[in-house]
Amino acid sequence: MTIDVFLTRTAAFLPFPPVDNDTMEARLGQVGDRPSRARRLVLRSNGITQRHYAIDPATGTQAMSNAQLTAEAVRALGEPAEIGPVDVLATGTSLPDQLLPGHAAMVHGELGWPRLEVVSCAGVCLAGTAAFKHAWLAVRAGDAQRAVATGSELVSPFMRGDHFAPEIAHRVAQLEAKPEIAFEKDFLRWMLSDGAGAVLLEREARGPRPLRVDGVDLSSAAHELPVCMYAGGERDEAGAFQGYMRTPPAQWAAQSTFAIKQDVRLLNENIVRATLGEPLAAVMARRGLRAQDIDWFLPHLSSHYFAEPVAQCLADIGLPIPRERWFTNLASKGNTGSASPFIMLDELLRSGRVQRGQRLLMFVPESGRFSSGFIHLQAV
Repeated sequence: MTIDVFLTRTAAFLPFPPVDNDTMEARLGQVGDRPSRARRLVLRSNGITQRHYAIDPATGTQAMSNAQLTAEAVRALGEPAEIGPVDVLATGTSLPDQLLPGHAAMVHGELGWPRLEVVSCAGVCLAGTAAFKHAWLAVRAGDAQRAVATGSELVSPFMRGDHFAPEIAHRVAQLEAKPEIAFEKDFLRWMLSDGAGAVLLEREARGPRPLRVDGVDLSSAAHELPVCMYAGGERDEAGAFQGYMRTPPAQWAAQSTFAIKQDVRLLNENIVRATLGEPLAAVMARRGLRAQDIDWFLPHLSSHYFAEPVAQCLADIGLPIPRERWFTNLASKGNTGSASPFIMLDELLRSGRVQRGQRLLMFVPESGRFSSGFIHLQAV
């Protein structure tokens, strides 16, 4: 017998007051001896007007760990005494605080909750959705009465100006005409920000805004496409990716090995087709999706630049969801990677705009090696 699973609570945590476009470079720190030439261009394209960083504005130092950010979002769901015992904690993040142990164990330690199952999902933007699927399946299979899934990102430490200082010093001759770092690294400094979100999944439709989880579909196009967004490695001249263990530690700082990088050309050429058009067409055939049945479309957009290509792709595959049925808070909350879907859903539900019987389709792409996920929900 299949057990229905209900999303009964959502929560989001965004550290410190929002940072506007004119303040962000001062908060992150300048790279080289002049302001970034890419910043205004990137901000004009991505449409983000404010975001949050876990950087203390008074001291300029990192104020929280990723595990602490995540724990704050989980606590906002309620303590076990209020919501009931939690059997599973599934977490997803791109950049945990350490290589070992797993992120979920560190979050559990921060929470101090009683013994439970912990699962850490890795990846990029899809990591939180993978955690969501694990939590959903645990409840659906009858293994758990109650499960929490999270998505979180702490990217600001990787984007601080001093993180790139050794590379600038190392490559001063090559960068004399362009003192900021290469565009594939620099543009991400104006795209990404910090935050965490969490959901509670359980067997009963409790609370004021319960949603039934009707399905979660994940897919990867890594069999046909190379690495596009990465950290902790380098691509050689032939385009092959090599992890950090193949780079001598003495070169890590000089090459900004642990900086977040992205091949923008590869991204633009493939992201919509590989993460939306092809996988969603397969989901439509399998689940019988029709545009008229979807009341809310929640796309995780890294940039407003992709809104029109996404709309055109939906029309091309026969799922033309009108823009008035889209919901995104990218402009006000920023691109928080694997946390974005959770933060977006939390804001929509708290707005009171979702009515009983309405169906929601969440779309979560990632450009790491072109994976995507779709979450199907119905307000009950």
